[in-house]
Amino acid sequence: MAEVAEKKSAVSDVGAWGMNVVSSVGLIMANKQLMSPSGYAFAFATTLTGFHFAVTAFVGFVSNASGYSASKHVPLWELLWFSIVANTSITGMNLSLMLNSVGFYQISKLSMIPVVCVMEWILHSKHYSREVKMAVVVVVIGVGVCTVTDVKVNAKGFICACVAVLSTSLQQITIGSLQKKYSISSFELLSKTAPVQAASLLLLGPFIDYYLNGKSIVNYNFTSGPIIFILLSCSLAVFCNISQYLCIGRFSATSFQVLGHMKTVCVLLLGWILFDSTLTVKNILGMILAVVGMVVYSWAVEAEKARQKAVMTKTSLTEEEIRLIKEGVETNPLKDVELGENKA
Repeated sequence: MAEVAEKKSAVSDVGAWGMNVVSSVGLIMANKQLMSPSGYAFAFATTLTGFHFAVTAFVGFVSNASGYSASKHVPLWELLWFSIVANTSITGMNLSLMLNSVGFYQISKLSMIPVVCVMEWILHSKHYSREVKMAVVVVVIGVGVCTVTDVKVNAKGFICACVAVLSTSLQQITIGSLQKKYSISSFELLSKTAPVQAASLLLLGPFIDYYLNGKSIVNYNFTSGPIIFILLSCSLAVFCNISQYLCIGRFSATSFQVLGHMKTVCVLLLGWILFDSTLTVKNILGMILAVVGMVVYSWAVEAEKARQKAVMTKTSLTEEEIRLIKEGVETNPLKDVELGENKA
């Protein structure tokens, strides 16, 4: 039975990762067509994210109303705190992309892995094996080689990047913490946080977007083309949000960051296939190195889990032996360990 349960868990884990990678890559491709100047030039990223969470909140409401999922209590202050952190992450990322070069923006995203590791160590006293640390370094180098080009930075951009990295890392750690603290599933937590994020982003998003690009969404020409892609983007975002909460709940924020860079590799490959993007030898070598790092990371995490399980098993046996010795099992009449009765 235990082996069957482990196999089912492994299949669920693969399904969660698969959903996240497919939905995230699809979302990036849809947004690229929607927001690029050669597409529909919908330059309102923050407001679009508000649309994403509004649709996600609606799906959560329908699910709760139909009895498909249960609604558990999470204090309002926790939801507001999470919403502030999450929205700061979104705004910080958009400002970082606007103020910094693409190269420095990619470096700031890569820095999230060590930042998450340090924050998990500070907040949850989590430690990592040497193999895991080496795998993280390999992934960071590999993704850096295939994505980082020009690197230019300024004071405002550096501050925005730091805020974005810290808030994004804290948001992902908080997702896992809230699920454990309130024994709430990933979808139930998402249905709680999505309405708060949607309301705040739809209220503030148009002003933030106007500050970023000097364009007002009120003046945008909503034809059938962009409307279809907005709906497609929102649909993919629902699966992306659900799978993100699933992955962080099942694994950790660090694992989500490391294996999440598989999406970067997929985006580069699809950009080359669908949009005739340039793919150099440097890109290819970086992608290979990143994939190798992800494979090593997965192996290292599983090896660490196996070691911890072995230590826990050994510890429990030793404690049992000590307890039996203290009860005088070796000298007194033999007793049933569970019932405490003398055996004939």
